[in-house]
Amino acid sequence: MSLRSPLAALGLCVATGAVAVLATASPAAAEESAHNEYKGRVTAKSGLILRDRPTRSSRIVGKAPYGSIVHIFCKTGGDRVNGNDRWYLLTDGTWAWGSAYYIDNIGAVPRWC
Repeated sequence: MSLRSPLAALGLCVATGAVAVLATASPAAAEESAHNEYKGRVTAKSGLILRDRPTRSSRIVGKAPYGSIVHIFCKTGGDRVNGNDRWYLLTDGTWAWGSAYYIDNIGAVPRWC
């Protein structure tokens, strides 16, 4: 059997576990997994203020320190912060909003909420 045959390719996939992952992953699970991959680094020198809505006047629910990595679920429009109206919904311990102006994306740009 040559390595170019479909059965040989299937054997290689099984050996690496790829088939098991593909067979059990639903499209919704794959999409949810992709959302968990959005990350960013906080650039606000005094730390990023986290809010309960994507507005500058909403309740403060926490703070992310300068340089920390945050996990982003999605993005939306909101109040402008230094000309930038994007806000990210963060999933680190609690669901909170942070201004995208103070977060540098690491990898893919988050999807819209």
